[in-house]
Amino acid sequence: MEGSTHAKQRTASVVVVDYGLGNLRSAVKGLERAGADVEVSDDPATFETADGIVLPGVGAFREGVENAGPYREALVDAAESGTPVFGICLGMQMLLTTSEEAEHAGEGDVTGLDLIPGTNVRFSGEQKVPQMGWNELSVERDHPLVDGVDGEYAYFVHSYYAVPDDDDAVVATTDYGTDFPSVIANESGTVFGTQFHPEKSGETGLRILENFVDYCLDG
Repeated sequence: MEGSTHAKQRTASVVVVDYGLGNLRSAVKGLERAGADVEVSDDPATFETADGIVLPGVGAFREGVENAGPYREALVDAAESGTPVFGICLGMQMLLTTSEEAEHAGEGDVTGLDLIPGTNVRFSGEQKVPQMGWNELSVERDHPLVDGVDGEYAYFVHSYYAVPDDDDAVVATTDYGTDFPSVIANESGTVFGTQFHPEKSGETGLRILENFVDYCLDG
């Protein structure tokens, strides 16, 4: 892949949401390497002036949704205003409406951000869970985030995966005993997520983060 240099008149201002979950350092370093001006913030007011918002996350769906509760309204407002919102791993799952994970843990119904209607389901076949390691991306439709990454490999750590209500929300899939959506996006394309960790996915991940930064400026 060509080296990553951005000859932009200005850099994209990206807010990484600090809601108590996620490896923020890796995400910040990846975004900075991709050319973004990054602010880690737990203040929803910062969303209003950001060119893009990143919702990282590792852990359980219920904990993520509860921790992100104070930011829910601001995240929805930002998404509705057209600000790009990028969910990573658990952050992607939180973009959906529900998850089997809460039910599986006996925690009842837990409602996600509902920015991409759908649910998250657990791998149910012979697959070892969590899926942990590198796997291939198959791009199913055009979206700026996945430009140049069809057939490349990314790094996954997860036991649940997203099933959007609308098949058109699936941007890329990955085969792990079953084909599951590994990149999703809403109808307008401004809210999207990756089940894998781009910040841990080498040159493929850097390309995706660069695509995100470019989209924040040009989208």
